[in-house]
Amino acid sequence: MTHYDRTPRNQVKRLPDRGHYDYETIYAVLDGALICHVAFVQGEQPFVIPTLHARDGDSLLLHGASTSRMMQHIRAGHPVSIAATLVDGIVLARSVFHHSINYRSALVFGRGAAIEDPDEKMAALARFTERLLPGRWEDAREPNPQELKATLIVRVAIESASAKSRSGPPKDDAEDLELPVWAGVLPLRQQFGALVPAPDLRLEIAVPGYLDAFVADGEA
Repeated sequence: MTHYDRTPRNQVKRLPDRGHYDYETIYAVLDGALICHVAFVQGEQPFVIPTLHARDGDSLLLHGASTSRMMQHIRAGHPVSIAATLVDGIVLARSVFHHSINYRSALVFGRGAAIEDPDEKMAALARFTERLLPGRWEDAREPNPQELKATLIVRVAIESASAKSRSGPPKDDAEDLELPVWAGVLPLRQQFGALVPAPDLRLEIAVPGYLDAFVADGEA
């Protein structure tokens, strides 16, 4: 398969022409977003929690404190939905009504289970770390047994998913085209700033080459 089946659960209903169901589009958003938002319900109360994530094939890995209610909810096999969004620009129309955002978003549905094997947990933590900054796992200290025990990692199998996106210029009404109002797109992107050393960093410790290269690449 190269796409998720379109179902009532994942179908894009508002502006359906912006919907996408193929793996490539959905996974590109998940891989590009630094954080996701996990939605779940306990009792009658809905919650949405922002957290780091990493994709492993057709699954998402999440990690947190072993006492986290979100993590315990997923560990028990209850359903969750997970959203990730990339913002590409502010769309400025001639009318307030047609202002918009250029964006790419993905919404996935699934159920999770805890990763219990210590080697699998360590491999998952390596995946999280390398996703943030390639080369970092080999440079920094690995989690000790106490830290590993305090961390719960879950694998959420993606059962269903869709993406939605907008791109391009504003779509003004024909009668507004002659208004003396500037219209267009203000592009947005994540960009790295200058490195800020920890205040207690020893002066003789240089910036590692993998970090220099990552920053030089320019875009987060």
